Amino acid sequence: MTTDRETPATVSPEQSEREAELIRRVLSSFDGCGDERLKQLMQALVRHLHAFLREVRLTEAEWGAAIEFLTAAGHLTDDKRQEFVLLSDVLGASMQTITMNNEACGDATEATVFGPFFVENSPEIELGGDLSFGASGEPCWVEGTVTDTEGNPLADARIEVWEADADGLYDVQYDDDRTAARAHLYTDDEGGYRFWGVTPTPYPIPDDGPVGRMLTAVGRSPMRASHLHFLVAHEGHRTLVTHIFVRGDRYLGSDSVFGVKQSLVKDFSRQEPGSAAPDGRDLGRANWSKVRFDIVLAPADT
Repeated sequence: MTTDRETPATVSPEQSEREAELIRRVLSSFDGCGDERLKQLMQALVRHLHAFLREVRLTEAEWGAAIEFLTAAGHLTDDKRQEFVLLSDVLGASMQTITMNNEACGDATEATVFGPFFVENSPEIELGGDLSFGASGEPCWVEGTVTDTEGNPLADARIEVWEADADGLYDVQYDDDRTAARAHLYTDDEGGYRFWGVTPTPYPIPDDGPVGRMLTAVGRSPMRASHLHFLVAHEGHRTLVTHIFVRGDRYLGSDSVFGVKQSLVKDFSRQEPGSAAPDGRDLGRANWSKVRFDIVLAPADT
């Protein structure tokens, strides 16, 4: 069924009824679907899609351009580049889905976007190890704990970490099959974790494809605020996908994928060259930073 607000004032009653009748026919085509959830999804999609088409009075040329855009996104997508994830991200759809599916639970750490550059089977490092594996960037010491919402430490929680290098590129964006600036590790008996990475820097999402051209057309920046990715899992708890962001970063208020949450903005403290590293590592006269990120996992049934 349509509503009056879906029908522009410039459309005659006869034309409006013709369009509404089509919607009814499309909706009824799903009546025989045996999967009630699938039926609900498809009929809602039809209602909202047709409401959009009718609201903006989309031209055939514009619809053709949209099809070309989606086709280009499909051609560009492969096992290392997911243009549809980027599209979902820049439209805020990723963050909205995450927000709905990660309801607040006590002081559980907030989730944010997954991003297109996670890779399965990252190398394992020991506590205090270095996940940079030669990636360019200033050394950064990261430490914290993983607990439940009651404050109990979660031993043996798996923590996946990945980030861009100082040039704003992830390892999979290079052509040499390198593995760098990503790894996984496990918490100790007290729920503690610690590792060396590189200090996050801002970078643009891949903007050489249709999503980048769309951002340029609408006057939006492709830049992401500096961040470090985490995926944290522990049996009996909701798996957390999140980032931490660098306080003071110029892009916190305009992150291109709407991923910034204030609770995830952390102090990356710059350390004087020659100052002692937490684990005694010899950094020479190099600049380095450190940050603390305590993670709280919600119960699995929330």
